[in-house]
Parts: sequence; structure tokens; C-alpha cells
Amino acid sequence: MPATTVLRLRSHTLIIAATVPLALAALLADDVRVRRQLDAARKDPLTGLPGRDALKDRIERLARTHRERLHVLVADADGLKTVNDSLGHAAGDALIAAIGHRLEAWAAARGGLAARLGGDEFGAALLLPPTATLREIAALREELEQPVDHNGHILRPAVSIGTARAVDLPDAAGASRLLHGADMAMYRVKTREKPCGYTATRQDAYTPAVHGRRPGRPGTHLPVG
Repeated sequence: MPATTVLRLRSHTLIIAATVPLALAALLADDVRVRRQLDAARKDPLTGLPGRDALKDRIERLARTHRERLHVLVADADGLKTVNDSLGHAAGDALIAAIGHRLEAWAAARGGLAARLGGDEFGAALLLPPTATLREIAALREELEQPVDHNGHILRPAVSIGTARAVDLPDAAGASRLLHGADMAMYRVKTREKPCGYTATRQDAYTPAVHGRRPGRPGTHLPVG
């Protein structure tokens, strides 16, 4: 075989060998870009928080590895309708965004995840020592209820928080059951049946839902300055 032919074949081999890694790199870059787009699509555009499905996934993972310290929270911003009616939906959005960002920072500092469950309701899953529940929830409420300045109007949030501890419920209780318990606990706090820091009992977690949801949630007045 002539020398020029050998060189030509070697040249083609080198070109192919160099092209394969480039093609793989391009495919990997496309995969990363698509994943980022999907992650962004799953997040709430107002707060940047993930939704219920992501929170349930995190709860299930933590329940398998750290069940004795797993806390699930549901927080509800009281009186959002009052803000929307008096100052407009932009003010209500500012309030929701502020609460979401504060909850996200608080949960992340404790190795947890915060999520927006819909409307004025948020959830979180994190690890806390059972003896620290009351202290941590009181500190969280104080943080979430810090005033929010919106175009010169001072909004004063009021937040109801319910907690479910995995250690208080049967081992078979999964993410949905823990969220239901935290939601019931939040409702009892919201209606002032129970104090801030109340944690769900087994009865709360297994209270039958009505049409897939707990009973209605009466709002309270949110003062606007």
C-alpha cells in the first residue's frame, strides 16, 4: 500500500477519534441544559421554590435515613386576600415571595428543602432534634413574620405553622401522611385551637380528608401599615 494512502487512512482515523469525544460532550451539554430547563419548569415562578412532588421525594428519602429527626412543616400566610383586595395582587405576590425566600433560607440552613404547595401555603422537610422543635418553630415564625416593605407600604405577615414529626407516627407513615398531619396541625394553630409549635398527633395524621383535602381554612386579618 502506498505511503500516501496509509497517511490518508491514519488522518481519517485521527479525525474520527477526535470527533467522537466532541459529539459526546455536545450530547452531555444538551442533557444538562434540558435537565436545567425541566428543573426550572417545575419551580414556582414567583418564589423559585419547587412544588409538592419534589417535597414528597425529599421526605421519603429523609424518612429512610433519618426518620428519628425528620420534621415536616406546613406554613400558611394568613389574610392574603386582605392584602390583595386593599393593595392589589402585586403586594400579595411580594408577601408570598418574601415568605418563600425566608422559609427557603431557614430550611436550607438546616439541611432541608422548602416548597410552595399552592396559593399561600408552603411546606418544608428538614432534620431537627425532637427536643428542639418548639424553639425552632418559634424562631421560624418570628423570621417569617418580619415586616415586608412593598412600594412604601409595610406589610405585616401573620403565619400559621403546623409540624409533623416522623418519630411520632407509625413507621409506615409516608410523605403524604406526614404532610397531612402537618396540614392538620397548621389548621389547629390557625384556628387557635392549639398554640404555635403544636406537633401533629397520630389522630391528626389519620383524620379523614374531605374530597381529598382537610376542611376549609378561615382566614384572619392581616394588618397593613
